[in-house]
Amino acid sequence: MSSAILGAMLRALAVDDELPALEEMSYLLRHDPRVGEVATAADATAAMRQISERDEAYMFDTLFLDVRMPGPSGVDLARFVSALANPPLVVFVSAHEDFAVTAFELRAVDYLLKPLREERLADALDRVIELRQDATARTRIPVELAGRVRFIERADIYYAQARGDYVLLRTVNGTHLIRSTLGALERDWASTGFVRIHRSILVAARHVSELHTDGSRTRVRVGGELLLVSRRQAREVRERLLSQTVTGGEGS
Repeated sequence: MSSAILGAMLRALAVDDELPALEEMSYLLRHDPRVGEVATAADATAAMRQISERDEAYMFDTLFLDVRMPGPSGVDLARFVSALANPPLVVFVSAHEDFAVTAFELRAVDYLLKPLREERLADALDRVIELRQDATARTRIPVELAGRVRFIERADIYYAQARGDYVLLRTVNGTHLIRSTLGALERDWASTGFVRIHRSILVAARHVSELHTDGSRTRVRVGGELLLVSRRQAREVRERLLSQTVTGGEGS
């Protein structure tokens, strides 16, 4: 299921080596209307594999981790994801209280005790959503220019284009390079009116002035430029652009 369909709903990964506990945790997550996807793993190694194989734009928003597991522990897994460019938010779930201090040293969102209670899980999801919204609300992008750091408004960005280890931002006032990946920006900006039109280009729907279809090729006009839409993306781009034009995209 794509992020376009899920919208602001959470993508969660539940990890526990005890099958009944894993089933209970995944059941409660799936029955919370704010969660759009729930994946499961029976140990930290399997969870690491899922995370490593996942496209950055569709990375999990949150992990619900048992602490004590054979092999790498939940704490090891939390340290593993902390090295990612945009790490999922971690919630520990344990039958023991003695790891709570370590959990919060790792900046865990919450520490839930087994048996898991629905209201406590809901509280943890509240915290996850609040932190995600805080991150989405940050609309100023720092860019370096001649030894100085300037801040540009995300609302002024026409499109973002992958350039190796960097991303070029084309704005109303010129271009800027930032050290990031297009996948990370797509994940962060998916709910703010940005649309992936090509594997290397992310455009702001609010700045698309025209949609061109010429035979089998589709292009969009953004900031005076015509940008090619990949054939694979064409139908979804058209639907997303028309939908976001109606709803207004990101507010200024």
